[in-house]
Amino acid sequence: MTATKIDGVAIAKKIREELKTQIEKQQETSPEFKPSLTIVQVGDRLDSSTYVRMKLKAAQEVNIICSIDRYPNSITETELLGHIAKLNNEPSIHGVLVQLPMPSHISEYAITSAVTDEKDVDGFGVANIGELAKRRGRPRFVPCTPKGVMVLLRESGVELSGKNAVVVGRSDTVGSPISYLLRNADATVTVCHRGTVGLEGFLKRADIIVVAIGQPNFIKGEWLSPGAVVIDVGTNYIPDNSKKSGQRLVGDVDFDSAVGVVSKITPVPGGVGPMTVAMLLQNVVDAATGYFEREKARNAG
Repeated sequence: MTATKIDGVAIAKKIREELKTQIEKQQETSPEFKPSLTIVQVGDRLDSSTYVRMKLKAAQEVNIICSIDRYPNSITETELLGHIAKLNNEPSIHGVLVQLPMPSHISEYAITSAVTDEKDVDGFGVANIGELAKRRGRPRFVPCTPKGVMVLLRESGVELSGKNAVVVGRSDTVGSPISYLLRNADATVTVCHRGTVGLEGFLKRADIIVVAIGQPNFIKGEWLSPGAVVIDVGTNYIPDNSKKSGQRLVGDVDFDSAVGVVSKITPVPGGVGPMTVAMLLQNVVDAATGYFEREKARNAG
């Protein structure tokens, strides 16, 4: 058996096209409908700059106004909080995304929590994460990567209710939110990590496996149950002299050994990554829609 590759590139492209059409249709009757995103970047980390450029390009392609507020590493937490407050109070901006990681002297929790709920398109604020963690909670926005994982599963026809799902990784940005979403979809969820004793045993019993631990090729095919569905969130660079750059991108799952065991699997690259950006754009459009609906209701009252 050879697994079917879950094509995140194609699914994300379809979502972006639908968003562009939605914006154009809305603007036919409401020309003032102009979804807008501001990305806050501190420092000049190469990986962060690459991700920011990808988001900027994708936003522009669907007619979302996108700007980047760049600040030096020397900015203080107090100063950055002041800039976030200004963005919160600017009505023409519908979404604010703080590009992580932050320098060590700035609290990521404090900065992401400072973004107002209505503009928290990354879904990392206290209210959104809290609502997501509640059973039947109602977050305004779901974090982009976990949301993308769920869309990949849905678009691939994967039934979740009653299935055993194992999430390997427990980060606040990926592992934990994914576990909440799977639980809310009525899967039976187990959260593991690199230090879990008997990890292979948990994986062998799993119907659905989501891996997000940041360790290249960590999960081996022989650890997996035949016919399982694997979502690999990992993005790791390893040396490869055959590449011009001298390195190549791999996931947390050893794809070559897993592809002959499982039924469906996301490749890296081309799986979860494109979905993360597509879900960000979806959240921005939803934020703009919510803003215009609130304004309409206010004016009507």
